[in-house]
Amino acid sequence: MTITSQMVKELRDKTNAGMMDCKKALIETAGDMEKAVDFLRQKGLAVAQKRAERATNEGVIHSYIHAGGKIGVMVEVSCETDFVAKADVFIEFAKDVAMQIAATNPVSLKREDITEDLLNREKEIYRQQALDSGKPENIIEKIVLGKMDKYFSEVCLLEQKFVKNPDLSIQDLLNELIAKLGENISVKRFVRFQIGA
Repeated sequence: MTITSQMVKELRDKTNAGMMDCKKALIETAGDMEKAVDFLRQKGLAVAQKRAERATNEGVIHSYIHAGGKIGVMVEVSCETDFVAKADVFIEFAKDVAMQIAATNPVSLKREDITEDLLNREKEIYRQQALDSGKPENIIEKIVLGKMDKYFSEVCLLEQKFVKNPDLSIQDLLNELIAKLGENISVKRFVRFQIGA
């Protein structure tokens, strides 16, 4: 199959990946647009895993105040060099993450950060719901695990669906940014303030 410049442009618009990466992905997937998107996402994940051990001593603290001044967020996003910390795409990512936090009010950055007490309370609620609905004992644990995965995707920032593009999680966005900029990048911490909360 012939890979046209229009196909490359369409894939680039969908993924923000480089032109050559888009062309390579389309060649690898014989022009299948959806498979090419997956190919680029997997490449981003592989690059992110390679860079995960590198120190991130630069970055930005980005603040976001929601319209009306009722919700405010501060988020620390780190990278390896001050050059990347000043890049527009890096700052845009920090801004998007801050808006995500304002919109979704995550409990934690990742699932490992959730307290044992909160986890046990949620598991017990899901277990009791399954028992009350008459589910057989042998499948209750599977139901609880499935509901816990859904819970994590709602309350853990990195697992949440991106509000501007629900096809991607915040972790997917982060992996794409790492692949694009070639540095280890991480969301270190955040705080969200809300009037009356």
